[in-house]
Amino acid sequence: MKKKMLALSIATTLVSGSALAITPVHAAGNGPDVKGNETVQTAMLTTYDEMADFLKKEDARQDAMQLEVIGQSVKGRDLYLAKYITNPENPTILFLTQQHGNEAMTTEGALDYIKYLGSDSRKIQDMLKKVNILIVPMLNADGAMGDVNFPLDDYMASGRHLTRYNADRIDLNRDHVNKAAPETRALHEMVLSKYKVDYMIDFHHQGTQEDYYGKLTTGSILTPQNPDVDPQVALNSKKLATMLYQGIEPTGWSFILKYDEPSPNPNVASNAMALQYGISVMLFEMRGMADHSYEPYVLGQKSNGYIIKQAFLAMDSTAKAIADGTIKTADPAVYDKLPEQHYSYE
Repeated sequence: MKKKMLALSIATTLVSGSALAITPVHAAGNGPDVKGNETVQTAMLTTYDEMADFLKKEDARQDAMQLEVIGQSVKGRDLYLAKYITNPENPTILFLTQQHGNEAMTTEGALDYIKYLGSDSRKIQDMLKKVNILIVPMLNADGAMGDVNFPLDDYMASGRHLTRYNADRIDLNRDHVNKAAPETRALHEMVLSKYKVDYMIDFHHQGTQEDYYGKLTTGSILTPQNPDVDPQVALNSKKLATMLYQGIEPTGWSFILKYDEPSPNPNVASNAMALQYGISVMLFEMRGMADHSYEPYVLGQKSNGYIIKQAFLAMDSTAKAIADGTIKTADPAVYDKLPEQHYSYE
């Protein structure tokens, strides 16, 4: 996501008893931002340790799932890859969350989706026979836990702080060329170079005030913008974006447009993966951040439910489209014709 919009919506409405159960929609797409009226609570967000425990339990429970440690963070936390590979010849999609540690609801959605993939549904099992799914949740584990080598005293949250950067203040989504951070190297060396990834969605959060003539957006999408990206990769990226859009738009509460700050920067994932690996990739930015020093970037807790559900639907709709082949006939013009959202901050 852009430097101006740095984190994600705040998480606190995770269903009673478990932060990992599939979360219902609790608010409309224009749910409230903070505006000085809410205490920003992060205590209900899934912690790194809770996530690790959950992944290990799901790995033991699910026959189709394999859990792999791909590396360690600056502070020594294991970084995980959840794999669903039934046939190496199948098309493969990678879902990446929380490169920026304060964009936490993307990971909540990913954990919901992992649990969902472990159900006994015949439809899910049939889907997994036709598509390989890779999920890297919480790549920036140190930033997500606020365990960093710089102060976060001016951040808004009550409870643990979450920050965009890794422990060494490196922005992981500006590190895909130099690969200076151990988290970035783990992703490239143990996932992108190891598996044949055909499609990828890079999940992020933007600020709370992006709109279109007064109507707040619930998210924004963007395909590779670097002119050196292979035209076929660019086309397939637009088809992926179309399927995501069409999978979420019928909900009635979503409002997704194009991201308003397109960049050819080869260091960001939405360009780097296409340039370096020929992956059809897209950026998905969702409204609001979990913590930040700038109030208009932080979303009120009442909006958590729909943000989590939006991430879940993005994963489910695109995986199904790849599995059943409808992505091949997706109309890229659906994506092309979307207007750009507006960046509306005073």
